[in-house]
Amino acid sequence: MTDLVIDASVAIKWVIEEHGTAEALSLRRHRLFAPELLVAECANVLWKKTRRSELTPKEAGLAARLLQRADIELAPMRALLEPATELAIAMDHPAYDCTYLALAESLACDLVTADYKLSAKPLPTGYKSKVLGLTTGALP
Repeated sequence: MTDLVIDASVAIKWVIEEHGTAEALSLRRHRLFAPELLVAECANVLWKKTRRSELTPKEAGLAARLLQRADIELAPMRALLEPATELAIAMDHPAYDCTYLALAESLACDLVTADYKLSAKPLPTGYKSKVLGLTTGALP
């Protein structure tokens, strides 16, 4: 079992069938971590999908309940503020995503994401954690 940080783009695939769902589900055998930001990001995805009529409100509610019970260790975000800011500036990438990267670095593990833009970004020099694309075949 490997420790991994996952982001909302991975977790949401556990409850909504889309490209990468099989790979996302396979990660559940590992010990998974995420910053508490994951909760708000998943809720936002479910809201957007309801707004676009991709999910009914009832389906979104069920998906939220399932995610709420998911076996993910949620980390407080306060200690991630400074490293996430530094990563965002160094990578010229949104700080939301860099919060997940900062957590991965603090836990000395890798981040798994379905966000192609994030997985394609070069990491700053000295960064030990890797960003693994969900569907690239590089998963543990």
